[in-house]
Order: sequence, then structure tokens, then C-alpha cells
Amino acid sequence: MPLSGITVISLEQAVAAPLCTRHLAEHGARVIKVERPGQGDFARQYDERVKGLSSHFVWVNRSKESLSLDLKSTEGMEILHQLLAEADVLVQNLAPGATARMGLSFADLHPRYPRLTVCDISGYGEGGPYQDKKAYDLMIQSESGFLSVTGTPEPEGMAKAGCSVADIAAGTFAQSNILSALLLRGQTGEGSHIDVSMLESLVEWMGYPMYYSFDGAPAPDRAGSSHSTIYPYGPFPIGDGNTVMLGLQNDREWRGFCERVIRMPELVDNPLFVTNPRRSANRVELNGLIREVFSQLTLAEVTSRLDTAGIANAAVNDMEQVWQHPQLQARDRWFEVMTPLGEVPALKVPGLFFEEAISAVPEVGQHTRAILQNLGYGDEQVEEFERVGVV
Repeated sequence: MPLSGITVISLEQAVAAPLCTRHLAEHGARVIKVERPGQGDFARQYDERVKGLSSHFVWVNRSKESLSLDLKSTEGMEILHQLLAEADVLVQNLAPGATARMGLSFADLHPRYPRLTVCDISGYGEGGPYQDKKAYDLMIQSESGFLSVTGTPEPEGMAKAGCSVADIAAGTFAQSNILSALLLRGQTGEGSHIDVSMLESLVEWMGYPMYYSFDGAPAPDRAGSSHSTIYPYGPFPIGDGNTVMLGLQNDREWRGFCERVIRMPELVDNPLFVTNPRRSANRVELNGLIREVFSQLTLAEVTSRLDTAGIANAAVNDMEQVWQHPQLQARDRWFEVMTPLGEVPALKVPGLFFEEAISAVPEVGQHTRAILQNLGYGDEQVEEFERVGVV
């Protein structure tokens, strides 16, 4: 596997770092997740929706080893340094400044472990006035401007994304930077320092609305599930009570939409709708025309017309429908993952999928004894560590 022989130590919690390290694990890396003895990663307590386990935790923590370790103890830090001496990557997303206070910054570790890459994931990054500011996903959605363009037009209509987009963005950028750092080490022999901020990760995603608003131009309006500047693009009700999501990208598709879908070819060159900016400016009028046609049709009929015309369209699925999605079923994209409370289905990793790299969601400290024994600790010493709370 691509990352066979790579060892990652992760001081992680919540989503961003665990998502990053899960992806590394499922490309062959050995990932040792260091957790607080007892409760472990606080994301384990978010909910109990997956057979009594947390939905967030099950999602981002399979395929890892769990080592329970009290990093406030001298013995715990000694064990961690033994692991770092043989590791390739350290990933952490603890509270701002926490690892620096423990002597685990890149500046502290690089002289001692020159081949070790250190990846710090935080809300705002190292330096600057926000360095020590606490950050959760919603806060970053707000600071990045994401909320300003997401939701419905009324003043109170802003809406957060329904999944942790800032965490996901940061975790994905962390993963790709770690892969680059490992390639760079192959050339230089030295590890790198990676400083990933959730704010910068999500601002990168905001490229379109930022440039659309460039140099003082008005920002895109919040448009719900429609598009703020492209039309028709979004949800439309159907006569049988369903809703179809559709989108047009160019004037060629507009012609096909008029001729084959709503069957009003006279609209192709109508001055109100002849270009996308005109269609977007006059969307209220166009919406009424489309809704009138669709009100006489079923979802199957509308979908058939859209497909025939080559117009992008989609069903508005809920979570249960996604679990049963025919495309995912046909491509055999589900497999079973073991958890402490039984097997659960999981989506195969998009792209390269190495089934042999997938393993269970661990219990807190499940691999502690084996890891310590591998470091040379005997059973009596491990039992003493357990008695005094080091592990």
C-alpha cells in the first residue's frame, strides 16, 4: 500500500485531525491515536446514534490503534517520546498552544527527531491576533464568510452547513500536505512543519464568492438551495408533490431546456432570458413559467425530459435514501466495519481503496498494552501504569 511503513502519532480530537489520520491509515499508514485514559476523545460522547456509539467518532476513527496515555505524567511523556523516535508524522489538533506548552512544537521536536513531520491543525493558525482563540466548525463558517452566502435572503436566513465543512476542509488539506511532506523528506531527508488553519482552509473554498465580490462589488445573495448567479439552478416543485433539482450552465443547455423540457421554444431568444445574467435578473418571471409547466407533470416525466435534453438533474434525497442509493449499490461502494458494539456499514474510501488497510473502530485504549509491550515494557510495569493512571 502507498503508506506501508509510515507511522503516524496523533494527538487528536473531534473531526479535523481524526479525518486526516483516518485517510492516512486507510492508505496503509500505522496510526496510533493517543487518547486520555478513561473517556478518550471527547467526540466519543457527542451522541449514541450508531448502536450506542457516537456518529462522529465512528465516521472518522476506524483503522487506528488507540493508546490511552496521560500526557501530564512524566511516564506518559516518556512513552510518547519513545513512539516519536520511531514515527514519521505527528498530527495534533489540541487546544491552541497545548502542545507547545508540553514541549511538542516543531521547534522543540525537530532537533531531536529531524525526520519527523509535525502537522498542527488549529482554528486560526500560528501567529496573528486570533492565534489563541477557541474555534469550532460553526465559528469558522462564520468568520470565513461562509454563512454570509449560505441560507435564504432574509436577514435572519443565514444557515450553517449540515456537516462539518471547516473541519473537513482542514483535515483534507492536512492530509495532502502530509503526503507532500513525506515526498519532500525523500529528497531532503528532513521532516517538515505543517500549519493548517481551519479559517484558511474554508476561505480557500470561498474563492468564487470572494472573487465575485472583488474590489467592492456586491457579494452574491443568499439563495437557499438555488444558485445566487446562475438560473435556472436549484429546486423546482413537481405536480405529483415531489421536487426536482436541476441546473443549467450555458446558453446551449438553455435552448435544449426550452425546446425539450418546458417545450416553449419561443423563450430561447426572449430578451428577458436570452443570457444567463438576464435569466438570473428575471428569475421570478422564469420561475413562474417553469413551475406552471412542471405542475402538470410527474417527477418521472420531468426527469425523462431533462435527461433527454442533457440537463443536469438530481433527486432531493434524505439520509435513508442515500444509504439505499442505487448508484452506490450498483458500484458496490459499501462494506462492513467492526466497532466495539458490532458491525456497521461504511462507504469505501473514494478513489484508491485498499480493503486490507481497513480495520475496526477502537475502544479507548484498546491497543495500549500491545503498544507498550512492543516498546519493551513488561506486564508488571504495564499493570503499574494502569494502577496509577498513566494509561
